Amino acid sequence: MNSLSYLNHLPQFPDPMQALDEPNGLLAVGGDLSPTRLVEAYYQGIFPWFNDDDPILWWSPHPRAVFTPQAQPLNKTMRKCLKKSTWRFTINHAFAEVIKACSEPRASEQGTWISSDIQNAYIKLHSLGKAHSIEVWDDKTLVGGLYGIAVGSVFCGESMFHRQTNASKAAFAMLNQHIAKHGFKLIDAQIMNPHLENLGAKPVPRNEFLQTLKQLRNQVIDNQAWVTQEVYFDI
Repeated sequence: MNSLSYLNHLPQFPDPMQALDEPNGLLAVGGDLSPTRLVEAYYQGIFPWFNDDDPILWWSPHPRAVFTPQAQPLNKTMRKCLKKSTWRFTINHAFAEVIKACSEPRASEQGTWISSDIQNAYIKLHSLGKAHSIEVWDDKTLVGGLYGIAVGSVFCGESMFHRQTNASKAAFAMLNQHIAKHGFKLIDAQIMNPHLENLGAKPVPRNEFLQTLKQLRNQVIDNQAWVTQEVYFDI
């Protein structure tokens, strides 16, 4: 039977395959949110997720929700949505604004797990070129977006938001096209839920995900992928 590890007493993460069955995927407690610790976590298929009044909790769930990026034309529904909108899309123009917007509680939620500590930690990762955002703008107003971590040819999605209907779906569609063009092979969406399933996420066993991650995490991606830029859909 697997037991929980306490990182305050360990120099490194335990094997992700040792994560608990209940709660699903809980692997370790404690440690810190330093860039070194976070980069090592994602490199091993581990991510932090905890409430503001909890200790830092680290997870590697089974199964894992994933997407395969595809640089294909948009489906009919998204094309119709974009024709009605005046949105424009950017990469890494407003990372701090995106993560702050993602931290705002949804109508169905009491609070947020994206605390000020989480925000500051990922803003540091962004400054180091490890974390990235996609923004959706209506004129000069930020109306949607997402952020995540790049690990080789894997994009580890963290959160998305919208202030106009379908703006987060449009941000995800842009991410999908953009990273497929630049050689990414996988999007890690972490824990399956109905929204991700509707977007096309597939569940894969933890061991299969970790094996794929080992094959992809050291691949070198074109450095033009994440320069600050405006981006456009292949309709």
